[in-house]
Amino acid sequence: MTAPDAATPPVTPRGDALLAATDLTKHFPVTRGIFLQRQVGAVKAVDGLTFDIARGETLGLVGETGCGKSTTGRVLARLLDPTSGRIDFDGRDITRMSQRELRPLRRNVQMIFQDPYSSLNPRHTIGTIISAPLRLQGISTPGGVKRAVQDLLALVGLSPEHYNRYPHEFSGGQRQRIGIARALALRPKLIIADEPVSALDVSIQAQVINLLEDLQHELDLTYLFIAHDLSVVRHISDRVAVMYLGTIVELTGRDELYAHPAHPYTLALMSAVPIPDPQVERTRERILLTGDIPSPLNPPSGCRFHTRCWKAQEVCRREIPLLRTIRPGHQVACHFPEERADAVAHDQVTVERTTS
Repeated sequence: MTAPDAATPPVTPRGDALLAATDLTKHFPVTRGIFLQRQVGAVKAVDGLTFDIARGETLGLVGETGCGKSTTGRVLARLLDPTSGRIDFDGRDITRMSQRELRPLRRNVQMIFQDPYSSLNPRHTIGTIISAPLRLQGISTPGGVKRAVQDLLALVGLSPEHYNRYPHEFSGGQRQRIGIARALALRPKLIIADEPVSALDVSIQAQVINLLEDLQHELDLTYLFIAHDLSVVRHISDRVAVMYLGTIVELTGRDELYAHPAHPYTLALMSAVPIPDPQVERTRERILLTGDIPSPLNPPSGCRFHTRCWKAQEVCRREIPLLRTIRPGHQVACHFPEERADAVAHDQVTVERTTS
C-alpha cells in the first residue's frame, strides 16, 4: 500500500454553483488575563473547507458532535464572520460584506434551527413570528401580512386559524413547521437546515423530512442539510460531505458514499450502523475507533484522523492530506483511501450509532 501522488491538485468549487466555499476557516480566539487579555490560542472549529452546492441540490453535512457542522452553517449564512477564506453566493463574493450590504442577501439565505422550542419567542404569537422577516425587509404582500402568514401556515401543513396562537400551544413537530414557515417567508434561494429533526420524535421526523422535500420541489429551493443521523441524510441528500474535526474528509454522491465509503472515518461510521438483517448483522465486522476526538484547540499534525486510524503511517502524521478526486465525483482527504473493491456496501442503512 503506497500513498497516492502528492501532486494531485486539490478540488475547487464548480463555477455554476449557487453557493461556494473556498478554503473557509473560522477560529475562535482563546484569551488569558482579566484586564490585558491576550490571545494564547484558537479553537479551530472550521479549518479550510472547500465545497459547493448546485442550484436545487441538497448537500448533507454529517459528522460527530463538535466537528464544526453548525459553525459551518452559521458562517455560510454570515451569522458569524469567517476568519479567512471566501464565500460566493449566486456569483457574488459575500465574505467581507458589511451588515448593511448583507441586508438584501438575508432574503435569499435563511436558516432552520435545531431546537423548535428555543428558536421561537414564547411571548410572540405565531403571526408575529412568521411575519417578522417581512416587516424587517419592508416587503409588502398582496392581501396584507396576515393573509401572507396564513398562506405560509397552510403551505407547511398548519391551520391558518393558528395565526393568533402562541408557541407553547403547539407540539415539537408543529413548532418546527412554524420555523420552516418563517424561513420561507422571504422566498429564499438557499435554506441552511441545522439538524432540523434531531429534537423531534422519530415518528415526526419522517413527516418533516417529507415536507422539506415537497417544498424543495415546489419552490425550487437549495438545501444545506446538517445532521448526524445517516438515515436522514441518505433520504434527503443528493451529495454528502463528511466532517471530522473542522475539515471535510469525504465528499461524494449519496449512493456512492453509502455503497463505497473511501475514508477510514466514513467506513467506521458505516460499520456502526445496524443493518435490518439479523444474519448479516451478526457476521459483519464492526470497526471500533479507539481514543477520544482530539481537541480543536490543538489538533494533531498531518491528518487529523491519524490518532484514531488503523491505517495510519508516518506520512499521515507528517503531511496533511488534501481533498482530491479519486473517482469521478468522489473526493476524499486521505493518503490511503479504501479501494472500491474493498469498501463494504451498506445498502440498507437506517440508523447511526456514535462511535467511540
